[in-house]
Amino acid sequence: MWDERIESVGNDNFGRDQYARDRARVIHSAFFRRLQGKTQVLGLGESDFYRTRLTHSLEVAQLGSGLVEFLNDKYKCDVEKISLLPSKDLIEAVGLAHDIGHPPFGHGGEVALNYSMRESGGFEGNAQTLRICTELGEYSNSAGLNLTRRTLLGVLKYPAMYSEAVNANVYNGLGRKNIDSYKSPKCIFDSDAAALNWILKDLDSTERMLFCSLDKKEGKHGKTLYKSIDCSIMEIADDIAYGVHDLEDAIALGLVTAGSWGLEVVEPIRSSPGKYSLELKIEALTEDLFSGVNRRRKKAIGELVNHFITASCLCKCNVFSVDMFDFSVFISVEARESLDLLQRFIRKNVISTPEVQTLEYKGQQMVMDLFDAIANNPHRLLPIKYRERYVESNSSLRVICDYLSGTTDDYATRLYHKIFTPSSGSIFDRL
Repeated sequence: MWDERIESVGNDNFGRDQYARDRARVIHSAFFRRLQGKTQVLGLGESDFYRTRLTHSLEVAQLGSGLVEFLNDKYKCDVEKISLLPSKDLIEAVGLAHDIGHPPFGHGGEVALNYSMRESGGFEGNAQTLRICTELGEYSNSAGLNLTRRTLLGVLKYPAMYSEAVNANVYNGLGRKNIDSYKSPKCIFDSDAAALNWILKDLDSTERMLFCSLDKKEGKHGKTLYKSIDCSIMEIADDIAYGVHDLEDAIALGLVTAGSWGLEVVEPIRSSPGKYSLELKIEALTEDLFSGVNRRRKKAIGELVNHFITASCLCKCNVFSVDMFDFSVFISVEARESLDLLQRFIRKNVISTPEVQTLEYKGQQMVMDLFDAIANNPHRLLPIKYRERYVESNSSLRVICDYLSGTTDDYATRLYHKIFTPSSGSIFDRL
């Protein structure tokens, strides 16, 4: 039964199903609330317009729900496919939960924690999400948020262990002043193997090995090959949010120009007939996006979202005997090319700019300083709750990683100043 939980719970008096309960548990989790204080792309405090991790997660949940609604209509005469699609509550629970493990300071914080944990099992934001859902969440002493197996399967983006996915040769050993090479392998933590086995228990040993297999290339971390149907929906929703909604932020805040858009998006589409799905729409979209009129920009953003959602389809892969693993949602090749083009544009013109990278670098240095200080003084600097867990875990650095990854940008900054800035800090400060 896909609504089975790690710990059994009774039914609600008013008949609420298990996935509605999962959705509620994610929303009311402290880990979810903290996303309001975590960077998505741009540093918090720069403006009140752009996305945080919280608003991004809300949008991924809505986009996932929209994808499912579209697919239900597209396949309304196909009973097999309709029966496999997740309910609105389920896909929204997956979308809302997908980023709750991400640390402060965006992906920069993720790299910093992976560097700090390089000899202790590493760190990866999606792996931390699964850890919160199955162990750290506040709804169960032993099962975290105690979500259903199907919800956990939807959250499971990369079903491989860190020790199997990592390629230590990628790490260049330049030291903490340059940790660019310490990007995390996409994985789950080795310590969470029992949770993975429980989630995948409907697969026999051969298919489980296949589902967890990796594509390994020289000079790269291993890359997982498979995911469940619900996870494939969430991932498309996440990609749309990244490529389209982050584009809206960039345009509205004047971080990208019509000129750069023309050279890097419009021109490639014009010069490659048939390659991009946006070919017939790009001129009108460009006019609306850069019109300077909020309503026109929002109209174009809505059209882009609709364009990618309606390019999706549900396909059987003929790899696994269990349909939940064998079916996946894809968007057309031409739509994928268009979405990838938008994502590359955002990476180059926003994420990779010196202005954003300077703030990300500063956040990384603070995270590493905090980790080093606490790791060397755990009984002095860890909050009581984490200090007790640290002792119970036989001094595991994973507990320190859990603590720091759960902080917001502001909390981590204030903690840094409380420890390292001589003029800051008081016993009456409440972080």
